[in-house]
Amino acid sequence: MDFEKENFSVSNLDGIDLKLLEILQEDGKITTKEIAKRVHLSPTPVYERIKRMEKEGIIKKYAAIVDADKLGKSLTVFCNITLKEHTKEIGHQFVKEITSLKEVAECYNISGDYDFLLKIIVEDMKHYQKFVIDDLGSIKNIGSAHSTFVMGIIKNTYAIPL
Repeated sequence: MDFEKENFSVSNLDGIDLKLLEILQEDGKITTKEIAKRVHLSPTPVYERIKRMEKEGIIKKYAAIVDADKLGKSLTVFCNITLKEHTKEIGHQFVKEITSLKEVAECYNISGDYDFLLKIIVEDMKHYQKFVIDDLGSIKNIGSAHSTFVMGIIKNTYAIPL
């Protein structure tokens, strides 16, 4: 992270910047010209504002949101992990190994009864069982893993509330 990004403050954003972020979170493929119409500016200042927010790291990247079901990945599992030991080396090794697993869509270091919360996306229960035995089972220092299976998605957004 460079110095500018590290010292960036939300106070550097004005109402137009927030509106730009809101629009881009809804549709990352929208043209600068269309955004400019919505915020009542010409395309050049809109483009410059967006580029500034990209440079400052506010806009991290653009990505396609893919329908997991349509790709045959119909089982989402939240798995709470507790480590046996809590040393710096063990923590770093766990993070290295868990981030290498393609089925792990998200990983959070959490407080409370568990150390990590994983969001895992797989085809079905059979594939999850194989994942737990072959992949999670091969990671040293996992003390326990508690799985919660998603039955239905009520709300799923990637947007940050503004």
